[in-house]
Amino acid sequence: MPDDEAAARGSRRGQVAVIFAAWRTRADEAGYAAAAQAMDALAAAQPGYRGIDAARGGNGFGITVSYWADEASAVAWRQHPEHAAVREAGRGRWYDAYDLHVAQVARSYGWTRTGGERA
Repeated sequence: MPDDEAAARGSRRGQVAVIFAAWRTRADEAGYAAAAQAMDALAAAQPGYRGIDAARGGNGFGITVSYWADEASAVAWRQHPEHAAVREAGRGRWYDAYDLHVAQVARSYGWTRTGGERA
């Protein structure tokens, strides 16, 4: 889900997108939820942070895309000590597998139904 409606409809052109596609284990759901919430808050406080979109299916597969002003900001997030510690915990407990892709957004646009109802 978008971090807020305005960002969801705004342009991400020129931003760096860090795409994290992962298969979750069923282990330690409460620990995962707490860590995810802490990392969302920590990322949002970092210089260059521009937002996040995330979705997870009932089968344990999920995609999180974080957006950064530039490559240096994205690398700084990767190297943040608290983020590194949670990443290692994830490898040990919460993930069966993941792929991470870094890309620069070349085009960005959106559409919203007027008066629509979401599921």
